[in-house]
Amino acid sequence: MAHDHDILVLNDLITTTIDSADGFERAAEDAQSGRFSARFREFAAERRRAVAMLQDKVRGFGGTPNDDGSLTAGLHRRWLDLKAAITQNDVGDARDRAVIQEVERGEDWLKSKYDAALDDIALSKEALDAIGDAYRSVRAGHDTASRLKHELEGSPA
Repeated sequence: MAHDHDILVLNDLITTTIDSADGFERAAEDAQSGRFSARFREFAAERRRAVAMLQDKVRGFGGTPNDDGSLTAGLHRRWLDLKAAITQNDVGDARDRAVIQEVERGEDWLKSKYDAALDDIALSKEALDAIGDAYRSVRAGHDTASRLKHELEGSPA
C-alpha cells in the first residue's frame, strides 16, 4: 500500500492521543478544583476530536484506524503515575498540584511523540498536514498544563 508508513505513524499517534484523552478524563475526576476539572474535560474532548480527524485520514489512506488506547503506551504509564501521585492523601491545592504535575509530564511525553512524527521525512505531505492539525491541540494542552503548573507553584502550599 502506498501509505503504509503514514498509516503506521498515524495509528501510533491515534493510540497515544486516545491515552491522553483518557488521562485527561481521569485527571478531571481527580482534581479538587472545578476550574481544573472543567479544563481537563475540555482537553479530553479536544483530544477525541484530534483522534477522529487522524482516524479519518487513516481511512482516507485505505487503512484501518486504531480505536483504542494501549495499556503499554508510555503516556498511559504517565497517567498511572498520576493515580499514584494523588492517592497519597493530598487534598485541595496539594492534590491539584499533584494532578497538574502529572498532567504536564504526560503532555511533555505526548508532545515529544508528535514532534518526532513531524520530523519524519518519510511521511507524505497529507499525513504531515493531519499531524500538524492535531499537534495544535497537543501544543495548546501542553502549554496550558505548563502554565497551570507554574501558577500553582507560585501559590502557597
